[in-house]
Amino acid sequence: MTSGTGLKDATAIVGIGQTPFARHLADDERTLACRAVLAALDDAGIAPGEVDALASYTMEETDEVELAKAVGLGDLTYFGRVGYGGGGSCATVAHLAAAVATGQASVGVAWRSRKRGSGPRPWRNTTAQLPTPAQWTRPYGLLRPVDEIAMLARRYMHEYGATRDHLFNVALACRNRANQNPAAIMYDRPLTREMYMTSRWISEPLCLYDNCLETDGALACVIVGRERARDCRRAPVYVHAAAQGLPAQHHGMVNYWNDDPLTGPAWTAARHLWKHADLTPEDVDVAQIYDAFTALVPLSLEGYGFCARGEGGAFTEGGALETGGRLPLNTGGGGLSEAYVHGFNLITEGVKQLRGISTAQVPGAATCLVTAGEGVPTSALLLRS
Repeated sequence: MTSGTGLKDATAIVGIGQTPFARHLADDERTLACRAVLAALDDAGIAPGEVDALASYTMEETDEVELAKAVGLGDLTYFGRVGYGGGGSCATVAHLAAAVATGQASVGVAWRSRKRGSGPRPWRNTTAQLPTPAQWTRPYGLLRPVDEIAMLARRYMHEYGATRDHLFNVALACRNRANQNPAAIMYDRPLTREMYMTSRWISEPLCLYDNCLETDGALACVIVGRERARDCRRAPVYVHAAAQGLPAQHHGMVNYWNDDPLTGPAWTAARHLWKHADLTPEDVDVAQIYDAFTALVPLSLEGYGFCARGEGGAFTEGGALETGGRLPLNTGGGGLSEAYVHGFNLITEGVKQLRGISTAQVPGAATCLVTAGEGVPTSALLLRS
């Protein structure tokens, strides 16, 4: 890597692995993590003893020591974790790419293991000390992430005329792709407009189908340097650009203190991402956009530059997010219809698209944007084949 190139194409994802997804899996999170990591290493054709770097989320319950011992990893020279839940997904890969590109490590593994389907809901722990900002909101009903995103959704609808039909377009595109993916939880469950419009409210204006799944499962991927990647078992998927974003005066989910609550972390991450890329939004063949809630997608479409401010809802019209549309989206089903494992399945689906093996393959896909959670300090990857 020559001076000044940064991370651009210096590393590649060469292995991906996952467990089954379900509302309840019998194995504990550590066992699921080990299985996903071993599957990813096998996919890459790399022995566990060659791994010298790890990255995951601060919310990950399986620590590096446990994973390294159980799987048989080598001496670790880099390990790190990224905060803010789903906002950290892409950053785990970015941190490993930086470690490998700068010589701190040679083989990195990022992973996420979670039992959210059968596990507890964080907001039900009423004995936990609330963060200071939450002390001013949760007593008045903003208990869950969906309540906070519902406020943003209502604001967005009010200011720009977005409708529930626009949110349905997002939910439908994800469900249609899940119906093509045998690994998706919603594989055999189609969605209709009538089902969407008559479903129960979770936090108005967000209904049941505006919310992601609650899933048990684990995923992992393997990152190596460009030279090593050429000799691995699978065709490399290069990390062309990576970014994180935490805007000034940010407040998680609701963005109270920002001058414009609808200009979330995606805007900050996007500016950095495109600055370090040879590509533009027009060059993106397929996107995996974080979809814990449907309302995050139009906000992200605007933040990452696929349309102008206030046009995210209208962008979804006319099958734009479907296969063959302007921007095929979440082609494995996403968090809404494949599985919700804090967005890591969006990374592995991006790799599948650029390998040409997705269950909803976009013909000739050579570039993929993957984003982490909008509404919280976030991250993004621009991948290319």
